[in-house]
Parts: sequence; C-alpha cells; structure tokens
Amino acid sequence: MTTIRSRNHTLTSLATLLLLSLLVLPFTAQAQDKLMIFAGAASQPPTEEAAARYEKKTGVKVEVVFGGSGYVLSQMKLGKQGDIYFPGSSDYMEKAKRDGDVIAETEQIIVYLVPAINVQKGNPHHIKTLTDLTKPGLKVAIANPEGVCVGAYAVEIIEKNLTGEQKIALRKNLINYTASCEKTATAISLKQADAVIGWSVFEHWDPDRIETVRLEFDQIPRVGYIPIAVSKFSKDRKAAQAFIDFLLSPEGRAIFTKYQYFATPDAVFAWLGGTKPVGGEYVVPTDWIKK
Repeated sequence: MTTIRSRNHTLTSLATLLLLSLLVLPFTAQAQDKLMIFAGAASQPPTEEAAARYEKKTGVKVEVVFGGSGYVLSQMKLGKQGDIYFPGSSDYMEKAKRDGDVIAETEQIIVYLVPAINVQKGNPHHIKTLTDLTKPGLKVAIANPEGVCVGAYAVEIIEKNLTGEQKIALRKNLINYTASCEKTATAISLKQADAVIGWSVFEHWDPDRIETVRLEFDQIPRVGYIPIAVSKFSKDRKAAQAFIDFLLSPEGRAIFTKYQYFATPDAVFAWLGGTKPVGGEYVVPTDWIKK
C-alpha cells in the first residue's frame, strides 16, 4: 500500500508539473514569437528583405513600422510599445538616448549614408549642381525636416551652401515636403518632382527610374549613418538583440550591400574622395518648420 501511495503521489506531482508547464509555456513563446520595430524609411528596402529572411529562419514574426524617424519615435513613445528603434540617422537616435527611449548600451551602427541630389533617369533637366535646383520652373521636393532625417540633411546642405537669394529661389521651386525617405524617393520614381535632395542609395532602390547626382565634396557637411537599439518598451530584450545581431551578421550585412549602402566610414570616404564628420545632430531653423 505504501508503494502504491508513493506512486500515486509521484504521478500527481508529475501531472501538476505538466499542467504548470502548459500554463507557462504559451506565455514564454508569446514573448518571443513576435518583434515590433519602429524604423526610419531610410533603410526600408533592405530592412523589409531582412525581416522576411529572419522570419523564415527563426519563425519569429517581425512587424516593421516605417516612416519618418521622428514620427515613428513619437509613435513608439505614445504607444509605449516596440522592441527596436531603427532610425535613419544619428540625429534621432541621439534624441531617443537623451530621452531614455532606448537602452543606450545596445546601440549599434548598421550602415552609412551619403546625401545627394536624386533626379529622374537620364537627368532630363540636366541638373549638375546644387545651384541648379534654383532654376525657375523646376519642381523640387525635400522630406519634412521636422520629422524626417533626410529632410534635416537637405536643409543643412541648403543653409550651408546657398546665398540668401539662392535659398529664396530654391524655396520657390519646392512643391512639397514628403513624409519619409521612401516617399522622397517615390517623388522621383513617379515624376512628381524633377529633383530631390535625398540619399545616394535611392538610385539603387529604383535603378530604372532614379539617378544620383553627386553633391560637390565641400557641400556635404557630414556623413550619415543608420543606428539601431533595443527600445526601453521591449518585453523581450534578448529576442530584440537577436534580430540586431542578425543584421550585423554577414548574412544581414549582405542584404544592405545589395542595395549599395556603405558598410564602413572608409567606404564612404573612398566614394567621396575625402573624409567628413560622421553622424551628429543638426537643429533645423524654425523658418523651415511648417506650421
């Protein structure tokens, strides 16, 4: 009888453990089977490809919210959600770190960017220089500098290089502020604009319809980079870090290389023909902020 009671006690204990494991495991899996990323659209094509590749490899669903880096940062903060913040430039990552919206020690640089003029394939308006954007009748677009990193770079370049008269002429040609890097590139693809001040990689997003015109070396104030960090709102820091590690792996880096992003500052400097400051922040003058 003692042996039977002992066996029954053992079976009861095993059943209890099994029940507890069934109750606990779904919650553990739930915390790891989905990631939410708030990303600046400067990395949209390769990030979409990387997310799909990662889902296939791991089974972890990756939901990416794209937009202007400042706008998606606001979404992440207001919603108090998201595992990763992946802006299009250092400007907004510095703000996110300053405000405590990301875990600063997890920050990594994925790739580097160079500002450039983007025009329609074949350059039908014969745009060669920044001052060409002041020609009467030209349709020019830049991203909204209040919330989109490439828009802030555009304003910085204009303010640094053009005279007061030239700035007035260029602003007369501005047809719109676009809401993200993706929409800035699309303005050229759809021939909504004759030229934009964007990133050199836009050409490689849509090589059949976009062409890059290089800015003069002295006109480029700084080189951009795309950083990434774990959000303070992440409920699974380990899972978030695993995706960042994937982007930094040879497989992840190869996806960005496919779209001609620069892997190192030296690669940028070789393309430019000289060194430039890397990263930093730029405060957009208030007269460029639309009310």
